[in-house]
Amino acid sequence: SARMVDVGDKPVTQRRAVAAARVKLAPETLKLIAQDGLPKGDALAVARLAGIMAAKKTPELIPLCHPLPLNGVSLELTPQEGGVLIQATASTNANTGVEMEAMTAAAVAALALYDMVKGVDRGAEVSGVRLLLKEGGKSGLWRRED
Repeated sequence: SARMVDVGDKPVTQRRAVAAARVKLAPETLKLIAQDGLPKGDALAVARLAGIMAAKKTPELIPLCHPLPLNGVSLELTPQEGGVLIQATASTNANTGVEMEAMTAAAVAALALYDMVKGVDRGAEVSGVRLLLKEGGKSGLWRRED
């Protein structure tokens, strides 16, 4: 008996969430990204836009997720040894949290990056989709410790 939680009695507060994902890539693929040498173009720009678009579509993708008025969504894609670290931040003023929007942004950005490199790196791997931080609302601040 799945149901959407009624959040109507909760106060509207400023809320923010940060999520991450990682895309494991071959060293040659990282070089192609840095040199703008991928056949499909600028992989990091495409992944960033995909993440932003996904955050805005979260209630269409996650069945019991409330639609929220997003104040902002940002994505940082950082190439590093072994792959690209993706960090997504979403914020809102609402009566429920914005964690799902941040996690959806990180996950879809990782999938979009995979799509951009799959022709040259069949071994690319998406992993580590996780919430790093949430703040606002009754429970206040939560931060991943690991």
